[in-house]
Amino acid sequence: MTKRLFDIAFSSLVLTLGSPFFLLLALSIKLSSPGPIFYSCSRIGRNNTPFTCYKFRTMYADAETKLQLLLSSDVRLLQEWKTYFKLRQDPRITPLGKWLRKTSLDELPQFFNVFRGDMSVVGPRPLTQTEITDYLKENAPKLLSVRPGLTSLWAIRGRNHLTLEQRISLELHYVDNQNFLLDCRLILQTALHVFFPKGAC
Repeated sequence: MTKRLFDIAFSSLVLTLGSPFFLLLALSIKLSSPGPIFYSCSRIGRNNTPFTCYKFRTMYADAETKLQLLLSSDVRLLQEWKTYFKLRQDPRITPLGKWLRKTSLDELPQFFNVFRGDMSVVGPRPLTQTEITDYLKENAPKLLSVRPGLTSLWAIRGRNHLTLEQRISLELHYVDNQNFLLDCRLILQTALHVFFPKGAC
C-alpha cells in the first residue's frame, strides 16, 4: 500500500509539473519525422494482466517492416536480436529518437501507466508475452507477482550491454530484495542518468 501511494503521488507530481516539457517533446517528435507522437505496445503486468504501455515514438513509422528485412538479410543482426532482443546500432531509430533513448526521456509517458496502476515507478521492466513464454518460464510467477516498473535494477546496471538472461537475473534479484530505500536509490540513479547520460539506451 505504501508503494502504491508513493507511485500515485510521484507520478501525479511529474505529470503536472512536467506537462510543458511533455508538450515540447511531443511537438519535436511530430516535426522531426512523419508518424504518431506516441508508441503503444502490449506488455504483461502484475498477475499476468496485459496492459498498454506508452512511450514517445523513437522509430520511423515503418519500423516493424524494416526489422523483418534487417533480420532476414543479416545473420549477425539476427543473432544479436536473439541475444539481446535489441539492436545496438538500430537504423530504425530517428535522430531525435536516439537522443530520447540515450536520456530515457522516451519512457516519460509511462508515468501515466504508473498513475493508472499498470506499473510502479520502480520494478522489473515490463515484458512481452513472447519474452515471458520463451525466456521466463518457471521464473514467470515470481516476476509477475509485482507491478512492472518505469525504472529498474537492470536499467541502472547495464541495460543494452546485458543479455536477456542477465536482465532477468537482475529483475528477480530486485523482487527478492525490494524495499523503499532501494527504490529511492534507483530513482536517484535514474535521474542522474537522464541529466548525465553515458551511452545509448
